[in-house]
Amino acid sequence: MTFTVAFHTLDVPTPDGAADAYLAHPDDGRAHPGVLLFMDAFGLRPWLREMIETIAARGYTVLAPNLFHRTGPAPVLPVPDFTEPGAREKFFADLEPVRKALTPELALRDAGAYLNWLTGSELVVPGGIGVTGYCLGGRLALRVAGEFGPAIAAAASFHGGFLAAEEMSDSPHHTAERIEAEVFLAHAENDHSMPAEQIAVLDKALASAGVEFTSVVYPGAAHGFTMQDIPTWNAEAYERHLSDLFALLERNLSTEAA
Repeated sequence: MTFTVAFHTLDVPTPDGAADAYLAHPDDGRAHPGVLLFMDAFGLRPWLREMIETIAARGYTVLAPNLFHRTGPAPVLPVPDFTEPGAREKFFADLEPVRKALTPELALRDAGAYLNWLTGSELVVPGGIGVTGYCLGGRLALRVAGEFGPAIAAAASFHGGFLAAEEMSDSPHHTAERIEAEVFLAHAENDHSMPAEQIAVLDKALASAGVEFTSVVYPGAAHGFTMQDIPTWNAEAYERHLSDLFALLERNLSTEAA
């Protein structure tokens, strides 16, 4: 079943000021299961709006906050024209101080505010929340699953990077034993930020912790495969990601509207 979708922009209160956000939900006047979507490094933009509307059309209330709200409202940095020489390198150089402003501690503090907004919204049915993230958002989705335990019913990471970096104290695999959600991990075959060695470490940590999880590598896909507005877009992998995400959400979130 698919729904007609309503879309809004809004400000979500956090301990450090309001975070601008996208919200999409079925336009039927009823409450639906909540999903928190964590953006990739390129931030909130038209393609992210299309993604959350696609998810909402399947019967979910989807909140996508601007993780970089301390720097400014979205778009914090415009998606570059990748045909211009050096455009990608300049974008990530400009992004570095923005990313550093979002410390691991602040990211989790903000996440608590986003979860509070969802659980307190009349648009969301009671029960566990689903979390999905992309690129840096995939990493945050797993960290949130470890931090908030039973509040998270399902957690997905798509082309997440550095998910099992031993040298990083905030690497998600360190808190695997605190995850109560079912976890879905989709890695890109071509992704220097998540090599096979890290995939193996993460899988071992999740299995040792007794987490119910699925870990797959999408063949032929590169980091960023879900994002239509960047060069590594992969239409086949994007559609597979939707199928895998919806299956995860349907297994773990109430499908009953209220």
